Amino acid sequence: MIEIKPLQEINAVVSVPGSKSLTQRSLIAAALAEGTSTLHGPLSSEDTSYTIAALRAMGVAVNDQNPDKWTIEGQGGLIAQPEETIFLGNNGTATRFLTSVASLGKGLFQITGSRRMTERPILPLMKALQGWQVDIQSDMNNGCPPLTIRAAGLGGGKTILPEGKSSQYLSSLLLVAPYAQKPAELEVLGEVLSQPYVEMTLAVMADFGIRVEAAPTLNYFRIPQGRYQGKNYLIEGDASSASYFWAAAAISCGTVTVANVPVPSLQGDTNLVPLLARMGCEVSQKDGGVTVSGPETLEAIEVDMGDMPDVAPTLAVVAAFAQGTTTINNIAHLRIKECDRISAVVSELRKLGVDIEEEPSRMRIHGKSGNNGYHGATLETYEDHRMAMCFAVAGLRIPGVKITGESCVAKSFPDFWERFELLRG
Repeated sequence: MIEIKPLQEINAVVSVPGSKSLTQRSLIAAALAEGTSTLHGPLSSEDTSYTIAALRAMGVAVNDQNPDKWTIEGQGGLIAQPEETIFLGNNGTATRFLTSVASLGKGLFQITGSRRMTERPILPLMKALQGWQVDIQSDMNNGCPPLTIRAAGLGGGKTILPEGKSSQYLSSLLLVAPYAQKPAELEVLGEVLSQPYVEMTLAVMADFGIRVEAAPTLNYFRIPQGRYQGKNYLIEGDASSASYFWAAAAISCGTVTVANVPVPSLQGDTNLVPLLARMGCEVSQKDGGVTVSGPETLEAIEVDMGDMPDVAPTLAVVAAFAQGTTTINNIAHLRIKECDRISAVVSELRKLGVDIEEEPSRMRIHGKSGNNGYHGATLETYEDHRMAMCFAVAGLRIPGVKITGESCVAKSFPDFWERFELLRG
């Protein structure tokens, strides 16, 4: 358990680890590429360790001894049958991505994860892969891991992804589609949520040499056959990780610069910054970083966060200190993350005295410009890194905030607590 001490003044410059989303996408592209790739500034964390271990089990050589520079020997799309079941913890991105990567191989592949991962749906991805002639099944017949794949390569042609609620399904299919036995087409039914993550995937694919023909609505794609080419690839600082530091500035009337998240960025979560500006924060850009300064009084807003769900909990915490009612819409897909992030945020903020409402696909936070009526409490993280980090922000204003299970930040930001202390100068 860790107790967060309130701060009266914040004026800090911090850097954050490399983007988790870009690290995992570039790892897959580099593993499938022809030739050697070097990833500069990648994220070393629990999640990326699972991804690397799985790629090694599939025959890909990854040298991550230098934390700032990883070297991957691409296998040109050749995927070896692993000797054992691939365990991916609660790494949803890797589970979805590597399910498709395994489909490129030949032989038996079994993929499993933590208890929570066995509750997270993957059926839409399975159905789309079956449309590309992949023999894949859910071992418990519930549309969740563990999975068994009897791989014989990716057939290609046209397939349909039944829903776009998780952009990870779509990104997974896109990343492997160039290696299909005939040119691949992909149609997505329903609304495509978290579109910036899909655009990020397309950008990574293009950087490694494959350009996809995509409809403007991102619900139809033609993917050419080809091979990624090994390259040097620079990874931006993680915008989701940066959100907690920008939020700290917003609620404290302080100033925080995150020095290594550029604007424009490949990461949709940088769109949190304009939302903070709408709430009254001052925002500036300089030398590849973004500075946020909080106002005397934050103002409530209404916002659609369908495209940036990972920072919705961060905004909910900020909204608790804003004058008026903030409504965060279109976030039903938060319920299938590492935990049900809507229920978790609502439950724990209520412990602090925050007036917050939960609906199926939105939260409504009735905030206060001060923190009168708020009080300390012991908060649960639900083994979810994003819960731990967003609740830490609340502790900067509310005395007595204690967080249990704080080590879960290792999933995406292993030294978060040390860097969070840098806010104290």
